[in-house]
Amino acid sequence: MRKKRLYKKKPDDTERKEERKRQKRQTAYGGEIMKKWEANIRKVVPYVPGEQPKAENIIKLNTNENPYPPAPGVQKLAAQMDTDRMRLYPDPTNGALVDVLAQTYGLPSDQVFVGVGSDDVLAMCFLTFFNSEKPILFPDITYSFYDVWADLYRIPYRCQPLDENLCIRREDYYQENGGIIFPNPNAPTGIYEPLEMIEDVLQHNPDVIVIIDEAYIDFADGPSARSLLEKYENLLVVQTFSKSRSMAGMRIGYAMGSRELIRALNDVKYSFNSYTMNQAALELGTEAVRDQAYFEACVEKIKATREWSKTELKKLGFSFPDSQSNFIFATHDRADARVIFQALKERGIFVRYFSKPRVDAYLRITIGTDEQMVKLMEALKEILSHECKNAVK
Repeated sequence: MRKKRLYKKKPDDTERKEERKRQKRQTAYGGEIMKKWEANIRKVVPYVPGEQPKAENIIKLNTNENPYPPAPGVQKLAAQMDTDRMRLYPDPTNGALVDVLAQTYGLPSDQVFVGVGSDDVLAMCFLTFFNSEKPILFPDITYSFYDVWADLYRIPYRCQPLDENLCIRREDYYQENGGIIFPNPNAPTGIYEPLEMIEDVLQHNPDVIVIIDEAYIDFADGPSARSLLEKYENLLVVQTFSKSRSMAGMRIGYAMGSRELIRALNDVKYSFNSYTMNQAALELGTEAVRDQAYFEACVEKIKATREWSKTELKKLGFSFPDSQSNFIFATHDRADARVIFQALKERGIFVRYFSKPRVDAYLRITIGTDEQMVKLMEALKEILSHECKNAVK
């Protein structure tokens, strides 16, 4: 008996359409059929920066920038810069800036690393130091770039929940891990953890790198973890020019640590981009560090305005952790944070709102000038009188 020949029937137009529909339904993201090369693309959920509105005559209190201009010497040097030098590559060692930072903080130059803002420095730290198969640890409420970098570099991580007062629980960092990072003061809470707590974490973690992100340390009443560098060779302290030195637009950040850690960072930097800092940033950053008196005066003005703002916010019914930064993380028990955020925006006042669990009832308010903060309080008073009246209804 002859075997029946098996063959595929040529599909007609109707069958082709049905097949296309089936394939689209099977596509993971609901778009067109994924091409083979798309499987090799690294996919991450990106960090979302604070809004940078283009409108004029607004009050911008949403990205923790300094409300005062850079030091007078910086402004003078910027106006006199030799543009002919821009055709040349900058110093790959960032020598002048590294040296002035080292001198200011009483460190050898080979214990200081400079990068394009503290974000660049921290990203380089993740790439350099977190290469264990064990998870790194950081708080669940913290700088929201940490999990982005961890995902980008395929670093396992575990978020440690803050306590009911939004403080870091030191015992959460006693467990086995592949590294530790947290800000001090923390962001967005503004809470400063005492040096004793940081040293305790270091003592429990002698075999991993511990990074303290001190973007806001200059606004705190307590000391920097920099004082622990001589004692702990696995400690790295990262700071920035974006907040206290009024130079967010220049993108300058730096790390301080043992010679071994700084050498490792430089090795990775030179394997990635040898010219990380532009000429203008190097020169203007160096000048900014030299004017210590102006720097300290600006910090004290912001701290004074912060304390005044705390008093006024309490009068309006807000509560918040005791901020030691240049912002206040405030919540109101009778008014919705998102509603307040939107109402302020409609009045040309920008603050930060995070639509995330545990923090979606809060607003992060950057400390501006005295005049700006007075206008903010007036706007909040108006908004709250309407919102609280509706809440009673």
